Amino acid sequence: MHPKLPLILVGAGAFFWGIIGVFVTNLYTIGFTPLQVVAIRALFASIALVFYLIFKDPSMLKINIADSKYFIGTGIISFVLFNWCLFRAMEVTSISISVILLYTAPAFVAIFSRFLFKEWFTTRKVVALVTTFIGCAFVIGVLPAFHGSISFLGLLFGLGSGLFYALYSIFGKYALQKYNTLTVTVYTFIFAAIAATPFSKLWSADHLFSNFHAWFNIIGLGLFSTLLAFLLYTKGLTKVESSRASIMATIEPVVASIMSFLVFGETLLAWQYIGIIIVLAAVLLVQETGNKRITHAKESSLGKN
Repeated sequence: MHPKLPLILVGAGAFFWGIIGVFVTNLYTIGFTPLQVVAIRALFASIALVFYLIFKDPSMLKINIADSKYFIGTGIISFVLFNWCLFRAMEVTSISISVILLYTAPAFVAIFSRFLFKEWFTTRKVVALVTTFIGCAFVIGVLPAFHGSISFLGLLFGLGSGLFYALYSIFGKYALQKYNTLTVTVYTFIFAAIAATPFSKLWSADHLFSNFHAWFNIIGLGLFSTLLAFLLYTKGLTKVESSRASIMATIEPVVASIMSFLVFGETLLAWQYIGIIIVLAAVLLVQETGNKRITHAKESSLGKN
Protein backbone atom coordinates (compact mmCIF):
# COMPACT_ATOMS: atom_id res chain seq x y z
CA MET A 1 0.00 0.00 0.00
CA HIS A 2 1.31 3.45 -0.93
CA PRO A 3 2.27 5.43 2.22
CA LYS A 4 -0.17 8.23 1.36
CA LEU A 5 -3.11 5.98 0.45
CA PRO A 6 -4.47 5.59 4.02
CA LEU A 7 -4.62 9.38 4.42
CA ILE A 8 -6.32 9.65 1.03
CA LEU A 9 -8.91 7.09 2.16
CA VAL A 10 -9.54 9.05 5.36
CA GLY A 11 -9.87 12.25 3.33
CA ALA A 12 -12.30 10.59 0.91
CA GLY A 13 -14.42 9.40 3.83
CA ALA A 14 -14.47 12.95 5.19
CA PHE A 15 -15.52 14.26 1.77
CA PHE A 16 -18.56 11.98 1.70
CA TRP A 17 -19.39 13.03 5.26
CA GLY A 18 -19.14 16.62 4.09
CA ILE A 19 -21.92 16.26 1.51
CA ILE A 20 -24.34 14.84 4.08
CA GLY A 21 -25.96 18.25 4.58
CA VAL A 22 -27.50 18.09 1.11
CA PHE A 23 -29.34 14.84 1.82
CA VAL A 24 -30.23 15.61 5.44
CA THR A 25 -31.60 19.08 4.65
CA ASN A 26 -33.83 17.60 1.97
CA LEU A 27 -35.06 14.84 4.31
CA TYR A 28 -35.88 17.40 7.00
CA THR A 29 -37.82 19.39 4.40
CA ILE A 30 -39.77 16.27 3.43
CA GLY A 31 -40.75 15.77 7.07
CA PHE A 32 -38.33 13.37 8.75
CA THR A 33 -37.04 14.15 12.26
CA PRO A 34 -33.34 14.16 13.19
CA LEU A 35 -33.56 10.87 15.13
CA GLN A 36 -35.42 9.27 12.21
CA VAL A 37 -32.59 10.33 9.91
CA VAL A 38 -30.09 8.72 12.30
CA ALA A 39 -32.13 5.49 12.24
CA ILE A 40 -32.40 5.60 8.44
CA ARG A 41 -28.62 5.97 8.11
CA ALA A 42 -27.94 3.03 10.41
CA LEU A 43 -30.63 0.75 8.92
CA PHE A 44 -29.65 1.41 5.30
CA ALA A 45 -25.95 0.81 5.93
CA SER A 46 -26.39 -2.28 8.12
CA ILE A 47 -28.85 -4.00 5.74
CA ALA A 48 -26.75 -3.21 2.66
CA LEU A 49 -23.56 -4.47 4.29
CA VAL A 50 -25.14 -7.66 5.66
CA PHE A 51 -26.42 -8.63 2.19
CA TYR A 52 -23.06 -7.74 0.63
CA LEU A 53 -21.12 -9.88 3.10
CA ILE A 54 -23.54 -12.81 2.79
CA PHE A 55 -22.59 -13.05 -0.89
CA LYS A 56 -18.95 -11.96 -0.60
CA ASP A 57 -17.74 -13.71 2.54
CA PRO A 58 -20.23 -14.78 5.24
CA SER A 59 -17.34 -15.52 7.59
CA MET A 60 -16.88 -11.76 8.02
CA LEU A 61 -20.17 -11.69 9.92
CA LYS A 62 -18.76 -13.94 12.62
CA ILE A 63 -17.65 -12.21 15.80
CA ASN A 64 -16.93 -13.24 19.35
CA ILE A 65 -19.85 -12.22 21.57
CA ALA A 66 -17.35 -10.88 24.10
CA ASP A 67 -16.16 -8.39 21.46
CA SER A 68 -19.59 -6.79 21.27
CA LYS A 69 -18.20 -4.15 23.62
CA TYR A 70 -16.22 -2.67 20.72
CA PHE A 71 -19.34 -2.30 18.58
CA ILE A 72 -21.37 -0.93 21.44
CA GLY A 73 -18.57 1.64 21.47
CA THR A 74 -18.53 2.44 17.74
CA GLY A 75 -22.25 2.00 17.10
CA ILE A 76 -24.05 3.25 20.20
CA ILE A 77 -21.63 5.29 22.30
CA SER A 78 -20.09 6.97 19.24
CA PHE A 79 -22.51 7.00 16.28
CA VAL A 80 -25.86 7.34 18.07
CA LEU A 81 -24.77 9.56 20.95
CA PHE A 82 -22.68 11.80 18.70
CA ASN A 83 -25.68 12.50 16.50
CA TRP A 84 -28.01 12.97 19.49
CA CYS A 85 -25.67 15.43 21.21
CA LEU A 86 -25.15 17.38 18.00
CA PHE A 87 -28.88 17.70 17.35
CA ARG A 88 -29.54 18.68 20.96
CA ALA A 89 -26.78 21.29 20.81
CA MET A 90 -28.41 22.76 17.72
CA GLU A 91 -31.70 22.96 19.62
CA VAL A 92 -30.32 24.93 22.58
CA THR A 93 -27.69 27.02 20.80
CA SER A 94 -26.74 28.07 17.26
CA ILE A 95 -25.66 25.72 14.49
CA SER A 96 -22.35 27.60 14.20
CA ILE A 97 -21.45 27.11 17.86
CA SER A 98 -22.55 23.45 17.69
CA VAL A 99 -20.30 22.74 14.71
CA ILE A 100 -17.24 24.44 16.16
CA LEU A 101 -17.67 22.48 19.40
CA LEU A 102 -18.04 19.28 17.37
CA TYR A 103 -14.58 19.91 15.95
CA THR A 104 -13.02 19.70 19.37
CA ALA A 105 -13.00 15.99 18.39
CA PRO A 106 -9.38 15.97 17.11
CA ALA A 107 -8.22 17.31 20.49
CA PHE A 108 -10.12 14.53 22.30
CA VAL A 109 -8.64 11.92 19.93
CA ALA A 110 -5.11 13.25 20.41
CA ILE A 111 -5.50 13.15 24.22
CA PHE A 112 -7.01 9.65 24.30
CA SER A 113 -4.48 8.34 21.77
CA ARG A 114 -1.57 9.63 23.86
CA PHE A 115 -2.62 7.50 26.84
CA LEU A 116 -4.21 4.52 25.07
CA PHE A 117 -1.98 4.08 22.02
CA LYS A 118 1.12 5.99 23.18
CA GLU A 119 0.87 8.36 20.20
CA TRP A 120 3.16 11.30 20.96
CA PHE A 121 2.19 14.97 20.75
CA THR A 122 4.52 16.07 17.97
CA THR A 123 5.00 19.75 17.22
CA ARG A 124 3.27 19.32 13.87
CA LYS A 125 0.32 17.58 15.48
CA VAL A 126 -0.21 20.29 18.10
CA VAL A 127 0.10 23.08 15.52
CA ALA A 128 -2.27 21.22 13.19
CA LEU A 129 -4.85 20.84 15.98
CA VAL A 130 -4.81 24.55 16.78
CA THR A 131 -4.81 25.49 13.09
CA THR A 132 -7.74 23.17 12.38
CA PHE A 133 -9.82 24.62 15.20
CA ILE A 134 -9.16 28.19 14.03
CA GLY A 135 -9.89 27.27 10.41
CA CYS A 136 -13.21 25.63 11.29
CA ALA A 137 -14.15 28.71 13.31
CA PHE A 138 -13.62 30.87 10.21
CA VAL A 139 -15.49 28.46 7.92
CA ILE A 140 -18.65 28.43 10.05
CA GLY A 141 -18.45 32.14 10.83
CA VAL A 142 -17.64 32.17 14.55
CA LEU A 143 -14.50 34.11 13.65
CA PRO A 144 -13.55 36.88 13.02
CA ALA A 145 -16.53 38.34 14.91
CA PHE A 146 -18.41 36.47 17.64
CA HIS A 147 -21.81 37.90 18.44
CA GLY A 148 -23.55 34.89 19.99
CA SER A 149 -23.91 33.51 23.46
CA ILE A 150 -23.89 29.93 24.66
CA SER A 151 -25.73 28.29 27.53
CA PHE A 152 -24.28 25.64 29.81
CA LEU A 153 -26.42 22.98 28.09
CA GLY A 154 -25.27 24.20 24.69
CA LEU A 155 -21.65 23.89 25.79
CA LEU A 156 -22.29 20.48 27.38
CA PHE A 157 -24.03 18.98 24.35
CA GLY A 158 -21.56 20.58 21.93
CA LEU A 159 -18.55 19.17 23.74
CA GLY A 160 -20.42 15.86 24.07
CA SER A 161 -20.80 15.67 20.29
CA GLY A 162 -17.05 16.25 19.89
CA LEU A 163 -16.26 13.62 22.51
CA PHE A 164 -18.52 10.91 21.06
CA TYR A 165 -17.41 11.77 17.51
CA ALA A 166 -13.81 11.27 18.63
CA LEU A 167 -14.56 7.93 20.26
CA TYR A 168 -15.23 6.25 16.89
CA SER A 169 -11.51 6.49 16.14
CA ILE A 170 -10.66 5.05 19.57
CA PHE A 171 -13.13 2.15 19.67
CA GLY A 172 -12.51 1.51 15.98
CA LYS A 173 -8.78 1.15 16.58
CA TYR A 174 -9.36 -1.59 19.15
CA ALA A 175 -11.90 -3.39 16.97
CA LEU A 176 -9.53 -3.34 13.99
CA GLN A 177 -6.96 -5.28 15.98
CA LYS A 178 -9.26 -8.30 15.70
CA TYR A 179 -11.57 -7.73 12.75
CA ASN A 180 -11.68 -6.73 9.10
CA THR A 181 -12.75 -3.20 8.12
CA LEU A 182 -16.05 -4.48 6.74
CA THR A 183 -16.82 -6.44 9.91
CA VAL A 184 -16.19 -3.40 12.10
CA THR A 185 -18.32 -1.19 9.88
CA VAL A 186 -21.29 -3.55 9.56
CA TYR A 187 -21.52 -4.20 13.30
CA THR A 188 -21.16 -0.49 14.03
CA PHE A 189 -24.34 0.13 12.07
CA ILE A 190 -26.15 -2.97 13.30
CA PHE A 191 -25.68 -1.86 16.90
CA ALA A 192 -26.55 1.73 16.00
CA ALA A 193 -29.75 0.62 14.23
CA ILE A 194 -30.79 -1.56 17.18
CA ALA A 195 -30.27 1.35 19.56
CA ALA A 196 -31.75 4.20 17.48
CA THR A 197 -34.74 2.67 15.67
CA PRO A 198 -37.01 1.97 18.69
CA PHE A 199 -36.71 5.58 19.86
CA SER A 200 -37.05 7.17 16.39
CA LYS A 201 -40.72 6.25 15.82
CA LEU A 202 -39.77 5.71 12.19
CA TRP A 203 -42.98 3.76 11.62
CA SER A 204 -44.99 6.94 12.20
CA ALA A 205 -43.36 8.43 9.07
CA ASP A 206 -44.36 5.54 6.79
CA HIS A 207 -46.30 7.88 4.49
CA LEU A 208 -43.11 9.80 3.69
CA PHE A 209 -41.53 6.74 2.07
CA SER A 210 -43.94 6.95 -0.87
CA ASN A 211 -42.09 10.11 -1.96
CA PHE A 212 -39.56 9.43 -4.77
CA HIS A 213 -37.57 12.46 -3.69
CA ALA A 214 -37.31 10.94 -0.22
CA TRP A 215 -35.82 7.72 -1.59
CA PHE A 216 -33.32 9.64 -3.73
CA ASN A 217 -32.01 11.37 -0.61
CA ILE A 218 -32.21 8.22 1.55
CA ILE A 219 -30.04 6.35 -0.97
CA GLY A 220 -27.63 9.29 -1.19
CA LEU A 221 -27.43 9.52 2.59
CA GLY A 222 -27.10 5.77 3.10
CA LEU A 223 -24.76 4.93 0.24
CA PHE A 224 -22.44 7.93 -0.01
CA SER A 225 -22.53 9.83 3.29
CA THR A 226 -22.81 6.76 5.48
CA LEU A 227 -21.69 3.48 3.91
CA LEU A 228 -18.80 4.70 1.74
CA ALA A 229 -17.79 7.40 4.23
CA PHE A 230 -17.39 4.97 7.14
CA LEU A 231 -15.81 2.22 5.02
CA LEU A 232 -13.18 4.56 3.59
CA TYR A 233 -12.44 6.22 6.93
CA THR A 234 -12.25 2.90 8.80
CA LYS A 235 -10.01 1.38 6.14
CA GLY A 236 -7.67 4.36 6.31
CA LEU A 237 -7.64 4.11 10.10
CA THR A 238 -5.94 0.70 9.87
CA LYS A 239 -2.68 2.40 8.85
CA VAL A 240 -2.99 5.92 10.26
CA GLU A 241 -2.65 7.18 13.82
CA SER A 242 -6.08 7.96 15.27
CA SER A 243 -5.11 11.55 16.02
CA ARG A 244 -3.81 12.20 12.48
CA ALA A 245 -6.89 10.58 10.92
CA SER A 246 -9.18 12.75 13.02
CA ILE A 247 -7.37 15.93 11.95
CA MET A 248 -7.46 14.83 8.30
CA ALA A 249 -11.21 14.31 8.60
CA THR A 250 -11.73 17.98 9.44
CA ILE A 251 -11.91 18.77 5.73
CA GLU A 252 -15.56 17.77 6.25
CA PRO A 253 -16.78 21.29 7.20
CA VAL A 254 -14.88 22.71 4.24
CA VAL A 255 -16.68 20.33 1.88
CA ALA A 256 -19.98 21.10 3.64
CA SER A 257 -19.51 24.83 3.11
CA ILE A 258 -18.66 24.38 -0.57
CA MET A 259 -21.65 22.07 -1.13
CA SER A 260 -24.02 24.52 0.58
CA PHE A 261 -22.80 27.15 -1.88
CA LEU A 262 -23.07 24.93 -4.97
CA VAL A 263 -26.40 23.26 -4.14
CA PHE A 264 -28.30 25.81 -2.05
CA GLY A 265 -26.66 28.98 -3.31
CA GLU A 266 -25.41 30.02 0.12
CA THR A 267 -22.77 32.70 -0.40
CA LEU A 268 -19.39 32.18 1.21
CA LEU A 269 -17.91 35.23 2.90
CA ALA A 270 -14.28 36.27 2.66
CA TRP A 271 -13.33 34.82 6.05
CA GLN A 272 -14.94 31.50 5.13
CA TYR A 273 -12.56 31.21 2.18
CA ILE A 274 -9.76 32.04 4.61
CA GLY A 275 -11.01 29.25 6.87
CA ILE A 276 -11.02 26.77 3.98
CA ILE A 277 -7.38 27.62 3.23
CA ILE A 278 -6.45 27.29 6.93
CA VAL A 279 -8.10 23.87 7.28
CA LEU A 280 -6.45 22.60 4.09
CA ALA A 281 -3.12 23.88 5.42
CA ALA A 282 -3.70 21.89 8.63
CA VAL A 283 -4.46 18.77 6.59
CA LEU A 284 -1.17 19.16 4.71
CA LEU A 285 0.68 19.89 7.95
CA VAL A 286 -0.45 16.70 9.65
CA GLN A 287 1.00 14.56 6.84
CA GLU A 288 4.34 14.10 8.53
CA THR A 289 7.09 12.69 6.34
CA GLY A 290 10.58 11.40 6.81
CA ASN A 291 11.48 8.78 9.38
CA LYS A 292 8.66 9.54 11.80
CA ARG A 293 6.50 6.53 12.49
CA ILE A 294 3.04 6.44 11.01
CA THR A 295 1.98 3.48 13.10
CA HIS A 296 3.26 1.77 16.22
CA ALA A 297 4.44 -1.79 16.51
CA LYS A 298 1.25 -2.83 18.26
CA GLU A 299 -0.72 -1.69 15.20
CA SER A 300 1.35 -3.65 12.68
CA SER A 301 -1.18 -6.45 12.57
CA LEU A 302 -4.00 -4.13 11.47
CA GLY A 303 -4.40 -3.78 7.67
CA LYS A 304 -6.30 -7.00 6.94
CA ASN A 305 -8.11 -6.93 3.60
